[in-house]
Amino acid sequence: MTEHRAATREEWLTARRELLEAEKELTRRSDEVARRRQELPWVRIYKEYRFDTDEGSASLADLFRGRSQLLVYHFMFGPDYTAGCPACSAIADGFNGFVVHLAKHDVMLWAVSRAPLAKLQAYKQRMGWSFPWASSLGSDFNDDFSVHFTEEQQREGGIEYNYQREPAWQPRGDEGSDPFAAMCGTDAATYTRERPGMSAFVLEDGVVCHTYSSYARGLDGLWGMYQWLDRAPKGRNETDLWFRRHDEYDS
Repeated sequence: MTEHRAATREEWLTARRELLEAEKELTRRSDEVARRRQELPWVRIYKEYRFDTDEGSASLADLFRGRSQLLVYHFMFGPDYTAGCPACSAIADGFNGFVVHLAKHDVMLWAVSRAPLAKLQAYKQRMGWSFPWASSLGSDFNDDFSVHFTEEQQREGGIEYNYQREPAWQPRGDEGSDPFAAMCGTDAATYTRERPGMSAFVLEDGVVCHTYSSYARGLDGLWGMYQWLDRAPKGRNETDLWFRRHDEYDS
């Protein structure tokens, strides 16, 4: 953690103005990256993916619900999990607030996981969420968008996540102590065969196209908690796993 010194208000104001210039440059750079993101080519989706939703079976096009744009958060919740990933849960805690605004601006937001719909519904009720959440169990959706991998891929170094190939899985002696895996009721190998991410799609003239996907630290901007911590005096200030699902802090 950065050490700080005491200063006069005038000294603080001078330093703050210098930082403001850096923040403005970062904002301008972020605007430029967003423009390049939106200029990516579109890739037509030919595969007929099916999802289980609260309203029944749905296609990828159905998830748009009359909008032309679709954002999918790939939520880590595998069929063998007993609860959703704590990190994904912390990100999803912010969805309820802005999903309505996106929907009014021609954008649908969904979470998609491989766990059966009944598990998702029960966890969604526990967390007090109302955003739409679909199960992709039985389809290739998570595999095709690089957020689920097989045990064979994991064992043989066939996982390509965040646009790079990972080495083969090497079990550790303390594998069973992985805190996130334990919080999901599974072992580390099973837990890490699911991965977080987000993908964007567009629907024009009845054709669905994939436009963008991001993974790992590329999701930081979606994680509202960390955006606030980055502006707190001590920053993220992390030495180990400190956060829990929002209903677990008292316990």
